[in-house]
Amino acid sequence: MTNTVKNTAVKNEGNKERQNFAVLNPQGGNMNNLLSKNEMECIINGDYENVMAVLGVHRDKGSKEIFIRAYKPNSKSIEVIARDGSSWGMMTKLDERGFYQINLGVQNPDDVKYKFRITNDQGHVYEEEDIYSFPSILGDIDEYLFAEGNHLDLYKKLGAHVMEINGVSGVGFSVWAPNAKRVSVIGSFNNWDGRVNVMRKHYGCGVWDIFIPNIKEGEYYKYEIKTHEGYILTKSDPMAFYSEVRPKTASIVFDLGHYHWGDDNWMKYRASYNSFDRPMSIYEVHLGSWRRKGENGSEFLTYRELADTLVPYVMNMGFTHVEFLPLCEHPLDASWGYQVTGLFAPTSRFGNPDDFRYMIDKFHQANIGVIMDWVPAHFPKDGHGLVEFDGTHLYEHADPRKGEHKDWGTKIYNYGRTEVSNVLCSSALYWLKEHHIDGLRVDAVASMLYLDYSRKNGEWIPNIYGGNENLEAIAFLRKMNELCYGTCPGILTCAEESTAWPMVSRPTSMGGLGFGYKWNMGWMNDTLTYISKDAIYRKYEHGKLTFGLLYAFNENFILPISHDEVVHGKGSMLGKMPGDEWQKFANLRAYYGFMWTHPGKKLLFMGSEFGQDWEWNSAESLRWHLLQYPMYQGMQNCVRDLNLMYKGNSAFYEEDFDYKGFEWIDHANADDSVISYIRRGHDYNNYMIVICNFTPVVRHNFKIGVPDTGAYQEIFNSDDKNYWGGGVRNEGEVYANDESMHGRPHSITLTLPPLSTIVLKHIRY
Repeated sequence: MTNTVKNTAVKNEGNKERQNFAVLNPQGGNMNNLLSKNEMECIINGDYENVMAVLGVHRDKGSKEIFIRAYKPNSKSIEVIARDGSSWGMMTKLDERGFYQINLGVQNPDDVKYKFRITNDQGHVYEEEDIYSFPSILGDIDEYLFAEGNHLDLYKKLGAHVMEINGVSGVGFSVWAPNAKRVSVIGSFNNWDGRVNVMRKHYGCGVWDIFIPNIKEGEYYKYEIKTHEGYILTKSDPMAFYSEVRPKTASIVFDLGHYHWGDDNWMKYRASYNSFDRPMSIYEVHLGSWRRKGENGSEFLTYRELADTLVPYVMNMGFTHVEFLPLCEHPLDASWGYQVTGLFAPTSRFGNPDDFRYMIDKFHQANIGVIMDWVPAHFPKDGHGLVEFDGTHLYEHADPRKGEHKDWGTKIYNYGRTEVSNVLCSSALYWLKEHHIDGLRVDAVASMLYLDYSRKNGEWIPNIYGGNENLEAIAFLRKMNELCYGTCPGILTCAEESTAWPMVSRPTSMGGLGFGYKWNMGWMNDTLTYISKDAIYRKYEHGKLTFGLLYAFNENFILPISHDEVVHGKGSMLGKMPGDEWQKFANLRAYYGFMWTHPGKKLLFMGSEFGQDWEWNSAESLRWHLLQYPMYQGMQNCVRDLNLMYKGNSAFYEEDFDYKGFEWIDHANADDSVISYIRRGHDYNNYMIVICNFTPVVRHNFKIGVPDTGAYQEIFNSDDKNYWGGGVRNEGEVYANDESMHGRPHSITLTLPPLSTIVLKHIRY
């Protein structure tokens, strides 16, 4: 009997005495002391943790004889077939429920290459490989790296992978479930029977694996997990690349090696890209509701259909980037993707992973960067997901004071567990490397940073220093950012962080969190409060318009008008504007002009670019029919021209994060609700002047100070007739005089259109 078999113990069975028994091999000989009834019973009942020590090929240490054991429920008989097609004999059926054994005599176990010829209980005969004759698909070094939290390509080992072992093709499965009593792969290939394909456990790290021969890409599967308490859990694969379309929850074997990318030029460009001094105008999109098809708009467009429609639209509108609300697999449409169950799977709502790659490819070929929302802040309680994955709190904290967001009804990742941190970091790298995503926007960072986030006294546990900072989450975010920037040059990460946490977008070497950018939630809240007031009251709110410049350069900010501002009763962007119909559109155009010329990168949610008149509904298409009306077409024209002006003038983006890129001309004219400022790029002498008039009054002979003599030409005016404005303009060139004003040696006299933003460019002769 082999040493492995001798030392096999049935976990949690105590010290039950083995009940050895004898059976006669058809080839002759007695098989005493090789197997206990207790072991066989546990195999049949699916209670055996180390099934590889019993099934497959084993050698009797004393006699050197080779034995093969198999468990095949619903079978009548099994014949062992050599590779040359000859028979090695019929296996003895030790138990009517399908447990078999055969003695092959004395020979080298390395030479034992065979198949099973099985007759099932329906009389059908078929041949199959013995899954327990194949070696582990994992290497020891992979186990140690995972346990340490440093396996950067974890998704290449865990999950389901099409492969070939010993000349036999099949699929290798592996999953982390250290506290499970038994883990099996189930699918149509084994009638979803968890007793058939029981996995091998690697005790060093708690990963289970198995190679199942002769199954292919496209197989549906799950993991059946038996807990030590005897419960049976059915789980989707946390590392699956592809899943069934909701509400079904099976994982699908998918080979990532098929797709041939066409974005080589973009990827080379990305590797040398520094986004800080480049234009960044982001179009935020929820794929399920940008545009729909079918009767009453009931069907989603596919990834490939979106590639043919969304890509040219974003390109024509002049945006530099697109940002998707989460596209990781999620069970509930209404969550907009923020309740993630598949950290490595593009949602199957719109197609398969290669369809998703095709869409990304088309964006890149159009020179448009792709950012994706990524959600490591929490995960849902859906039974097929990560919650109590192996019967224990594996991915989450056991204590609800650390492990649950009551507001959202979700669980919180245990960031301090190296394996959990490893899974999350590997997910981030997976999207950047395997799907060529250019940036990750991390949702709800504030909920990760604070232990008392949305909690009352007594509902949270302080850190080891008595504070409310989540030290484990901080360490995770720093590591994630270091890995992303260190592994994938040219990418970006962005934090949605709504508090005054310092140095969010500063390098970890300086003590920062390491993000490239941070959403400027303060600017958004203040300016929307201002612009939503009737013009007569704006002078009392003037500070909300200018306050953002006091901290504008403390972080690398993105100015976000996101999905959160046009949903849940907040109304559309147009609906926030005061006044009659003309004033609403004029207000919004002026506000966008202010936003596009303000320091910081830009983000605008879909539909807001043409002034959709109703708040966003994720269950229906945007209201594209509105573009038949001139006011909505004018708004769209305005945003398009803002993008073109912004990209075409480096003064608006090269020094977004430094004081030398911005100078006030006049920020104190609250009575007139007028502000004016200068934007500069790397070239100090190449500058733009911006004047915003937030009252519905035409201001004639309005003077502002300017730094130089010469001419100034109006290059943008939000009151342009092409935008459905009144057409009040400063025609031709405006010449500076020597009258000093606003601390400047010269001044110019202008006409300010009502509710408008205008931009002037200095012209040298």
